[in-house]
Amino acid sequence: MVAAGAHRAGPLKQQNKAHKGGKHRGTAQRRSGGRVSVKALPHRRRRDLNRVDRRHQALQLRRQRKEAVLAEKRSLGSRDGPPHLVVVVPLHTRAAAHDALRLLQSQDSAVVHVDERKAGSFAILCPRLKQRWRFVTAQAGDLHAVMDLAKVADSLLFVLDPVDGWDSTGEHCLSCLFAQGLPSYALAVPGGTDVPPKKRIDAKKKLTKAIEKWFPEVKLFPLNTEQESSVLLRHLATQKQRHLAFRDRRAHLLAYAAEFVPSQESDQVGTLKVSGFVRGQTLNVNSLVHIVGHGDFQMSQLDAPPDPLSLNPRVVKGQKKSQDMDEDSANGTDEMEEDVKILMKADTSKQESLQSEVVPDPMEGEQTWPTEEELQEAEASQKENKRVVKVPKGTSKYQAAWIVDDGEEGSEEEDDDDDDDFGDDMMEEAVSQGESSEEEEELAEEECETMTMSECVRDDQYDEKVEEDEEMLEKYKQERMDEMFPDEVDTPRDVPARVRFQKYRGLKSFRTSPWDPKENLPRDYARIFQFQDFSRTRKHLFRQIEKEEAEGASVGWYVTLHVCNVPVSVMESFKEGKPLVLFSLLPHEQKMSVLNFLVRRHPSSSDPVRAKEELIFHCGFRRFRASPLFSQHTSADKHKLERFLRPDTALVVTVYAPITFPPVSVLVFKQRSNGMHDLIATGSLLAVDPDRIIIKRLVLSGHPFKIFTKAAVVRYMFFNREDVMWFKPVELRTKWGRRGHIKEPLGTHGHMKCHFDGQLKSQDTVLLNLYKRVYPKWTYDPYVPEPVPWVRSESALLHPQGGL
Repeated sequence: MVAAGAHRAGPLKQQNKAHKGGKHRGTAQRRSGGRVSVKALPHRRRRDLNRVDRRHQALQLRRQRKEAVLAEKRSLGSRDGPPHLVVVVPLHTRAAAHDALRLLQSQDSAVVHVDERKAGSFAILCPRLKQRWRFVTAQAGDLHAVMDLAKVADSLLFVLDPVDGWDSTGEHCLSCLFAQGLPSYALAVPGGTDVPPKKRIDAKKKLTKAIEKWFPEVKLFPLNTEQESSVLLRHLATQKQRHLAFRDRRAHLLAYAAEFVPSQESDQVGTLKVSGFVRGQTLNVNSLVHIVGHGDFQMSQLDAPPDPLSLNPRVVKGQKKSQDMDEDSANGTDEMEEDVKILMKADTSKQESLQSEVVPDPMEGEQTWPTEEELQEAEASQKENKRVVKVPKGTSKYQAAWIVDDGEEGSEEEDDDDDDDFGDDMMEEAVSQGESSEEEEELAEEECETMTMSECVRDDQYDEKVEEDEEMLEKYKQERMDEMFPDEVDTPRDVPARVRFQKYRGLKSFRTSPWDPKENLPRDYARIFQFQDFSRTRKHLFRQIEKEEAEGASVGWYVTLHVCNVPVSVMESFKEGKPLVLFSLLPHEQKMSVLNFLVRRHPSSSDPVRAKEELIFHCGFRRFRASPLFSQHTSADKHKLERFLRPDTALVVTVYAPITFPPVSVLVFKQRSNGMHDLIATGSLLAVDPDRIIIKRLVLSGHPFKIFTKAAVVRYMFFNREDVMWFKPVELRTKWGRRGHIKEPLGTHGHMKCHFDGQLKSQDTVLLNLYKRVYPKWTYDPYVPEPVPWVRSESALLHPQGGL
């Protein structure tokens, strides 16, 4: 029964559609049948956490990070970890580094071990604080020593002058250290009491303002009393450690003592026993070791001698409680001979090979030994293809086979030119001069005579400087012309253009036209190693370092490395006071390949730097000399060659060098004629990629002679009819944006009729682009001579920002 007056829904009631609410998602769930992928489970768990659980999870992660930082601080300089290595770098010639070291040594309740073999090297042992430090002094003028010590230092202690802070040499040193990567550092200012009391506040304000350029928000530590030295030591021990990626993934050590054992065959090569504290990663005897500045070597044995810097001397039997290390031994070898335990010996089946290059097989790809069927076919073809040749009397059949007919003398020969980027226009002239020079040398030997010349040393030196200025002026002119007319060259008139540019090709589009990276590779590419997927190999190696536990000497152990086949010059440099730094190599890092560095011109460098000019590279823990190529840094598959190192943009530098896994910092130096090294560029390792295509572009220019509506007669691009027909398929462009093509030649002197997409202007220039792939020169040299102490030149003082 329905109550009277109640509303009844009629047949025209509106029926609204139900809300779909993610119909596609529901369809996908229905299709899956309730199955959930494994990768979706962690995301759902994270999404389903409530606010309290998420807060608790973040608190746990924060606590883990904090505990890791505290554990790192406690292990550094403790009994189980290596001593806290502090490198003292004076940044001014007037900086009182000796006073600073004397105050650091005058610590109460601490044992000081002074290394008299090297000035400014000592160790501080503090059993009460359970800390130990090792201080090593490096002169700011010795560039290699400063950079090598900074590679392994836990902290850098910069000693400043209380008035000027640093000089030009110290500023150059800071530039190199910042580009290489700085570990933790502190700034000390000794000698503040020498400044008059009325000027101390102004001097401190001036110095604080000056250091903001390099060290923003960094505290200056005065170093005039023993209490201030204690505060500085406490700061060095408790400050947060800054990590350098290239050393954290590799085992490394700074030599504490060394001994050279000559081999039986020669006194110049032998086994080098290097003792030191292992840092970074576990050191395996089967891996290779790189001695910075000297090359890669193999290890034969790892020993565990007693720790000379032990916090508890009673543990080490027979060790004297003395403050001077020189009383224990003259060359640091007594502790290696006393209670030595052998940790590991090299396994020849697991040891890394020193092979750095592939030995190319000249017969690779050639036909193998022929079968009998192939020999019969060859004999039959020889009977069919017989030739009659006139030969002298007494000539055998074998000799007659090498005689060439008159018709074969005009065969083509391979052109193996040096591919010089800047001698292209003068190649034929140089060849003709080289052919005539042999005859002139023969005549010169017969007609030579001795002459007495007056000596004037000062005039000769002046003439040498003038010649250097002329060479530099010529470089400036070439760089300026390359900026105004990029890649433009003059068409030679004495050589046909189709012969002069026979190795070049035209491209419809530099960006989209294909270019095979394996086409016409040079012979040097047969000597290098290449990865199928370099980034994947790098990730796999780094994952192994983080997860797997390697066998060998752990971090903090004092060990002795037996390095095989080391030249005696390494030991001689160590005796002279040079630091001896060793790095273990990751797999494949001794092999040669093509390395690409992404660098930017340093502001202090203003001299022009051409491609294929010999430069000095500091790549992570390596340094070497090479002649690089410069190319543009783009995301395309082809990269245009740059003839000079541009100051306004980042470029890619390509060289042949040993494989190194990034991230790695790169510093590029140029050696002056007087032996100084100027920093010209800084950057990082981009990739190890031999397939990077570097294209050299040549631009031939012509001028419109007669202009029609959409056609024009162009001259001065070619000088004969055959060249016009040869380059007819290549597209033309103009400086004002017109595009066209060659229609037909006119006459015999290189005039040509061209068709364009619009009418040309009389002041426009017609261009034709030609391209060729280029490769770096194999000039890799692992030996880099020691630079002379760096002094800022007068030109740098006049133009500190690198301007002209």
